[in-house]
Amino acid sequence: MSLPRGTREGPAFSGIFSGTFLSLVLAAALGLLGARAVGLRNPFASRAEPRSVQPGGELDARERATIALFQAASPAVVYIQASNLRPYRGEALPLEVPEGSGSGFVWDEAGHVVTNLHVVRGGSLFRVRFQDQAAFRAELVGAAPDYDLAVLEVDAPRERLRPLPLGQSRDLQVGQHSFAIGYPFGGEQTLTTGVVSGLDRSIQSQSGLRIYGVIQTDAAINPGNSGGPLLDGSGRLIGVTTAIATPTGANTGVGFAVPVDTVNRIVPRILAEGTVERAVLGIGVAEDLYASDESLHGAVVGSVYPGGPAARAGLIGLGETRAGEAVLGDLIVGIDDQEIRRAADLFQALEVYKAGDQVRVRLDRPHRGGRRVEEVVVRLETLR
Repeated sequence: MSLPRGTREGPAFSGIFSGTFLSLVLAAALGLLGARAVGLRNPFASRAEPRSVQPGGELDARERATIALFQAASPAVVYIQASNLRPYRGEALPLEVPEGSGSGFVWDEAGHVVTNLHVVRGGSLFRVRFQDQAAFRAELVGAAPDYDLAVLEVDAPRERLRPLPLGQSRDLQVGQHSFAIGYPFGGEQTLTTGVVSGLDRSIQSQSGLRIYGVIQTDAAINPGNSGGPLLDGSGRLIGVTTAIATPTGANTGVGFAVPVDTVNRIVPRILAEGTVERAVLGIGVAEDLYASDESLHGAVVGSVYPGGPAARAGLIGLGETRAGEAVLGDLIVGIDDQEIRRAADLFQALEVYKAGDQVRVRLDRPHRGGRRVEEVVVRLETLR
C-alpha cells in the first residue's frame, strides 16, 4: 500500500522527539542569554573583583601641620547648650527647654570657658560638652554685651581643662592662614580652614554698639560656630568667631571674629567685675577718610553728644558748608600716652579704662584758618 503524497515514513514518535529536542535547545540558549544579562548567574562569566587600591603618597608638610594643629586644639573646644526650666501643662515638674547653643573654648585651668553672649543669652542652665561627648554643668560668670562675650565656669575634672595658647591680633596680616573649630548646626566638632581676608572691620554688638578691629576670615563659619576659636597657623587663639555676613543664614565666605587683643582685655574684667560696660567720650566717630582726604591722621570727631563728657570738654565735631561739604573739626590724635591714628586705635585705647576715669585727650583742631594740637582732660562715662 502506498503512502499519501507528502507523508514521510518513519517511527511514530520521531515528530515528538524532534519538537522536544528543539525546545530544550531553545530553552538552554535563552538561559545562557539570561545568565549573561545578569552577569553573576552566568557560570561561564569571570568572577567580579574589587578594584585594586593604589598606594598613596605621604602627607605634605602643610597637611601634617593642619592635622597636628587640630589634634592639639580640639580638646579645648566645647559645645555649649543654654536652657531654662519652664512649667508645662499637666506636668508636676518643669521641663528643661533649650534657649540657645553654640561653641566655646577653655580659657584657663580654673574651668573658665569663653563664648559669645548671644550663645548663652536667655539661659539659666548651661551644659558644656567636650569633644569626646563628656558633658558637665556650668554656671554663667558674667558677660560684656558691648563685645558679645561671655564667660562660663564648667564643673569638669582638671585634666580636661587645656587652655588654648594666646596669639596677638594687632600684628595680623591679610593672607595669613586661619582655622576655625566649632560645632556647626549643633553637630560634631569640625575644622575649617581659610585665610585672614580682612582686618579692622566693625560689626554690631549685642548692646547695639559697634565692635571695632574685627577680623574677617573666609574659613567656613556657620550657625553653631559662634563662640568658637579662630586660630593662626601656630594654633594660637587670634579671635572668637561671632558672626557671618549672609542673606540666607549659611556660610558665604565672609565670617567675623572678635580680635584676641580685645578678648584678652575684656575677659579678665568679666572675671573680676561680672560685667563690662564700655567707657565712652560721648562722641560719634566719623570715617577715617575725612582725615585722610586732607592728609591728616587721627580719629575724626563726627558728632558730640549734648551733655556728655566731650561736650563739657569743648570738643568740636564735623561741620558743613553752605554747599553741603563737610568741614573737619577735631581729630583725636592721642589718649594719655597712646598715639591715635585712626578710629580703631581710639576704641582699643579706651577699652582699658572704666567709667569715671580721667584721660588726657590730644586734639588736632581748627585754629585761625589752620590747625594746632591742644590737650584737654575728659572724665569718661558709660553710655546712657
